[in-house]
Amino acid sequence: MYNPLEVVPMKVPLGFGAELRRLREAAKMTLEQTSKEVHYSKGQLSKVERGDKKPSQALARRCDILFKTGGRLAGMLDAPQPIDAGRLQGRREVLATGIGSLAAAAVGSRSGELWAGEATLSATSLFHDQLKQLRTLGQTSTPAALLAPLSAQIATITRMASLASGTVRSELLIIAARFAEYAGWMAQEAGRVAEALDWTAQSVELAQVGGDTDLADYALVRRALITLYNNDARQTVALVQRAQRDGVPPRIRGLATQRAAQGHALAGDEKACRGELDRADVFLAQEDAWNDGHVLGPTHVTDLVAMVTGWCLHDLGRHRQAAEILDRECLRIPLHAVRTRVRYGLRRALAHSASGEIEHACEVARELLTLAELAPSATIRADVRRLDAELGRFRSHPVVRELRPVLAHAMVGH
Repeated sequence: MYNPLEVVPMKVPLGFGAELRRLREAAKMTLEQTSKEVHYSKGQLSKVERGDKKPSQALARRCDILFKTGGRLAGMLDAPQPIDAGRLQGRREVLATGIGSLAAAAVGSRSGELWAGEATLSATSLFHDQLKQLRTLGQTSTPAALLAPLSAQIATITRMASLASGTVRSELLIIAARFAEYAGWMAQEAGRVAEALDWTAQSVELAQVGGDTDLADYALVRRALITLYNNDARQTVALVQRAQRDGVPPRIRGLATQRAAQGHALAGDEKACRGELDRADVFLAQEDAWNDGHVLGPTHVTDLVAMVTGWCLHDLGRHRQAAEILDRECLRIPLHAVRTRVRYGLRRALAHSASGEIEHACEVARELLTLAELAPSATIRADVRRLDAELGRFRSHPVVRELRPVLAHAMVGH
């Protein structure tokens, strides 16, 4: 049974356990019944009710949904503070303005109830639009800066869901799951692996309660990216096996299959890698009605399989072929998708360096490292370290000597 990671320390709020027990008893539910509904053990719930264990935001949100409290339990917890409020106050105020306007449009004022029917369904469309805006902003923002507004919006949407019912409740829970999935990605980009796994797990659970059982398979693809960056080829392939089975939506199955290809390439198995790439091409070409307008995985790459093929060929030691593909595909990335341009562009620079084209590799890297100032990222820093190690073999070359201080600065992060 899943127990969310306690990423942010919280004080035990006075009366939280007593209120939880009152709600449970009013609903005529036993600890065991409640345990099955919220996916926490009976013992954990008992400790929370007695005040012996700190409740998490995840538990509070699930209980709010179960007992239809309108978010009262979550509101009893201290709000998490994942970033330096002073340094990012300006950007946070801009984001909060958008969040506040959406919440005002979605929530009615009478007795704390939602506007019913048409207005609430309209709110889900607004939330979808805002998530798209946040994903666009994420291309040029410090990842940690987005975690606070994402967390606040997830809390807002789940509170709305706890007051709703039927189709509206399901749609709100599923859009909350999409926000949580993106929060997981931003946490990983901020270098917070445990928090990334926690958000991803919460995304799966929100989606499942909302009736979407497919996001659990995509979570495996997200987890496999973490093991890929840890150079664990075996675990990368193993994680995505379940998401490759029959019945999984084509988009998720394709993303899982191309991740498996990356794992095989990392292990040096070219035959298995190429086989997975061919299968991924078939899956990703299929119409996927499942995604409800929110596309999972990279959204700024024109031909994902071609790009991943270039990535894999580099890991397989076919550097010149990799450079040719990455040269072509990187030019197709939109100019505004800064983080995507830097991530795949660094792979391009790596391929050119490994194929002996040192000056060209440094030229590509210099432009990218200037852009990286706009899009700091833990995964990008990992590739910068890899490029620094590759170019270190040519440290006496004038262009390499000139570039290495810039690389050192980029590896420190911001």
